[in-house]
Amino acid sequence: MNNRKAFQQSVRALSANPVRTVLTTLGIVIGIATVIMVLSAGAGFRSLINDEIKSLGSDTLFIKTRVPPTTKNRAASSLTPGISVGITTFKQRDLEDIKKLNNVANDYGMVTGMAVTNYRDNKKSVIYFGSSAERFIIDQHTLKSGRFYTQAEDNGAAQVVVLGSNLSNNLFLQDDPLGKLIRIGNLNFQVIGVYNSQGSVGGNGADDSAYMPLGTAQKKMLGVDYVTVAVVQLKNVNLADATASQISLTLERNHNIADSAKDDFIVMTQAQVLDIYNTIFNGITILLIAIASISLVVGGVGIMNIMYVVVTERTAEIGLKKSLGATGGDILKEFLIESILVTILGGIIGILLGTVLSWLVSVVAISSGLVWTFTVPLYAIIIAVGVSGAIGISFGVLPARSAAKLDPIEALRYE
Repeated sequence: MNNRKAFQQSVRALSANPVRTVLTTLGIVIGIATVIMVLSAGAGFRSLINDEIKSLGSDTLFIKTRVPPTTKNRAASSLTPGISVGITTFKQRDLEDIKKLNNVANDYGMVTGMAVTNYRDNKKSVIYFGSSAERFIIDQHTLKSGRFYTQAEDNGAAQVVVLGSNLSNNLFLQDDPLGKLIRIGNLNFQVIGVYNSQGSVGGNGADDSAYMPLGTAQKKMLGVDYVTVAVVQLKNVNLADATASQISLTLERNHNIADSAKDDFIVMTQAQVLDIYNTIFNGITILLIAIASISLVVGGVGIMNIMYVVVTERTAEIGLKKSLGATGGDILKEFLIESILVTILGGIIGILLGTVLSWLVSVVAISSGLVWTFTVPLYAIIIAVGVSGAIGISFGVLPARSAAKLDPIEALRYE
């Protein structure tokens, strides 16, 4: 029996019972669709995070305070579990020294807090960010209306605020917020600007936040004189690693740190930040694919079981074919092709279904204001096709071999 004939007979056998064929492929369809959707959503989420990071400026690096290992150990023994140690050594003078470095164009420090914000009867618990006016030189997000606060307002701890788009809508509904007074915590703030949507992920993202001068947040809201995060703008992004080393040396000198292992800060370039996110995404993607693979294995076992049933149903047919000259190899080939066709059919349907579901995810994300790129990576299709083909071969071999080994005389006598 040539390959063409075996293929034709396999197609005829599958089309003779379409309901069973569809049910047999269902496990493969669900598994492949899940794999496609996971990999596509992962690619879309990567584009979202990349856009969020680049919105701070493609020529930036980040400084964040951290608790050095020795302090962590002391905290574990002297403080109640769950209460973290704050780092108070990162000051404005550090940022001024950093700005003097040759490759630094600008920088700004930032503190954050949480408070209840209300306007008339509308209330919302929000995260507020306090930062110097240099933020708006580096930050690439734009305003929908109004203006940014000035350095003079920052120096004077003015009670002015710029609102995220969602927060503005929640507090003011259809009213114009500019010039209005809102209450944040125990203080009144005048709204001077409203951001365009930044595509924040979930609640309490950038669109749900308030932005005020650094001096105001430090002195009037939090009662501190330090910052916890800083963004540094570079003149030449190709010198990012070298500049990060210079910043580390500057901060170590200012903080009297002789051992870099005891640093109370971390300096990260955009490339390092993206590497961290990619590592996290890759781990999550592998986990989700592993979960989806369970469905593929279940689908493969279902195919094997159905093929054993088919072999039993067609025992007399197999005996007749062998008595007319068909070899064990011919029977093996026919049933193996049948199994592979089922899995390839399931793979194709799964790819189409996964693509549609991925597109729906992107539509929902974009309608929510997220910067989401719809894409089905080529490697996702390759994985789907490869896995479906492998399942067809591996789970189809045993039933096919069982059919090929049937004795023709016994098979003809089977009822």
